[in-house]
Amino acid sequence: MTQPSDKSPGPEELRQQVERTRAELGRTVEALAAKADVKARAREKASEVRDHATRTAGDLTATAARLARDNRTVVLVAAGVVLVTWLALRRKG
Repeated sequence: MTQPSDKSPGPEELRQQVERTRAELGRTVEALAAKADVKARAREKASEVRDHATRTAGDLTATAARLARDNRTVVLVAAGVVLVTWLALRRKG
């Protein structure tokens, strides 16, 4: 007959291993369920894209305003050229 060795895990250690395995399995199942929830993932991605677009639009608006302030003369001349061209084309049409 085989005698139990000193290296064999005891009942308490086996219970702890089972609990750790159960917890790990639970986390794995939750992660798989989250990946399978396509609607939730789509909503999350849409929210990320919307937030990024909002930040980008705000950055572009601030940059455009700064450039317009810094180059006020150029902007005014360009606006004048557009206005004169539009008026000239209206008279011909």
